[in-house]
Parts: sequence; C-alpha cells; structure tokens
Amino acid sequence: MIVIGLTGSIGMGKSTTARMFVEEGVPVHDSDATVHKLYAGEAAPMVEALFPGTTINGRVDREQLAKAVVANAEALRKLENLIHPLVRRDADRFVEEHRRKGTPLVVLDVPLLFETGGTDRVDKVVVVSAPAEVQRRRVLARPGMTEEKFEQILARQVPDVEKRKQADFVIDSSKGMDAARRAVRVIIDQLTQG
Repeated sequence: MIVIGLTGSIGMGKSTTARMFVEEGVPVHDSDATVHKLYAGEAAPMVEALFPGTTINGRVDREQLAKAVVANAEALRKLENLIHPLVRRDADRFVEEHRRKGTPLVVLDVPLLFETGGTDRVDKVVVVSAPAEVQRRRVLARPGMTEEKFEQILARQVPDVEKRKQADFVIDSSKGMDAARRAVRVIIDQLTQG
C-alpha cells in the first residue's frame, strides 16, 4: 500500500483536491475533520483543562480557543502538543485498517505535514500550490479573516516554495478544477500502475 501525504499552505486548495481523490475512489483521512471530532468529544476536557473557558457544553468553542492561543506561541505549542498526537493516532488507525483491507492507495490530508515532521509517515508527498496573489485573495475572502491573521498563519507554515521543493508531486490549483482533477488522476495512475 502506498500512503500519500497531501498538504499545502492555507488557501492553496488542499481540501478541494482531497475531495478529488475521494471522487476517484481513494480513501482520505482528513486531519481537520479529525480535530473537529476530537474537539466535540475526547479532547474537549483536556483542552478545557489547559485553557479554562474554551469549552461550551462539553465541546471546544473554536472562537474562544483562538482567542486563547492565536497571539501566544507558548499556548499554541501546548495545544499542538495535545492535539497532534491524537490526530496522528487516528490517522495510524486509518492506515492500518486500509492495510488490512489491501487498499492499494490512501491519502493522509495533513495541513501541517512538513511542520509536524509528518513526512516520515508517508511514501509520497503531494503539495497543492497556487501563486501567492491567488492564495491571498482566497484566504482574505474567508469570513472573519484579516491581513494580520493571515500573516500570523503564514509565519507558522513552511513557505510554499520549500514545500514544492520537497514534494514528489505538485498540483497547481490556480489552473482550474478540471486541470487539478487531471493531475490527481495522473498521480493515481503513476502510483498504482508503476
């Protein structure tokens, strides 16, 4: 079985690309969805213990949590040290389940693949990328996003140019959905027929 690590900086189109792999029949483990699930269950009391007042009715309130960690590097590090191992455990279960089933190809959708040292867990890395001006336009169009927040997020991420250098495959999401879909199919064909 081949494990693909799918990643890309904020606003690059990674989530859309992940859906394209699913549409092609490739199982995808979504790290962001796993975090949402953890925040609604298992991790909520642990987050509340670290950051009192960040949960409501046993679920993490993402707005309150953001206020507690966004401009505080130490708080963010504590949160990541709590959440990342739980997400990794969930992803490991996903991979093991598909290994038992004999699935030929799976994708781990990991926004911070490089930042968390996750490349050691995958066989191939696919980076979704777009020109900086396209990225900026997409991100600033998001509700509640500001220039300041965007710059803070970018500062914590490995630069796109570095990600592309370390990738086995790069998908340019600025060329449209059809081009991205074709690129996904080419990657699947190369990895399953090679």
